[in-house]
Amino acid sequence: MARVTVEDCVEKVPNRFELVLLAAQRARNLSRGEELTIDRDNDKNPVVALREIAEETVELSRLQGDLVKSLARAPEPEPADEEVLDLIPTDQNIFGLQDVSAEEEAANMGAELSPEELEAAIEAELGGRRR
Repeated sequence: MARVTVEDCVEKVPNRFELVLLAAQRARNLSRGEELTIDRDNDKNPVVALREIAEETVELSRLQGDLVKSLARAPEPEPADEEVLDLIPTDQNIFGLQDVSAEEEAANMGAELSPEELEAAIEAELGGRRR
């Protein structure tokens, strides 16, 4: 077959839209370096693809699979919850402020306060309760 017509291919793939999609996918595959199944005869990739479909030298199911893969989109990542973000190491998590307990604060304050002021600060921290 020197030239291919769409009518030759429609016998193999009755839906013309599907034929266009399959031929375009085969032409892309040829551009990426896949092996030819027929002689090129100075034809460009779309014509070679149509000729291969007309002569049934390529598997249409494989072309459909390639087409689905090429049109598939990766799902967008879901937004992370605040709890998850807390688990992700950041400079602030690694080098930032550390949690200081009330006892450590009182001990640090004790160096600056008199014993009466320290006792008042501890009572205020405990909400009026004594130890």
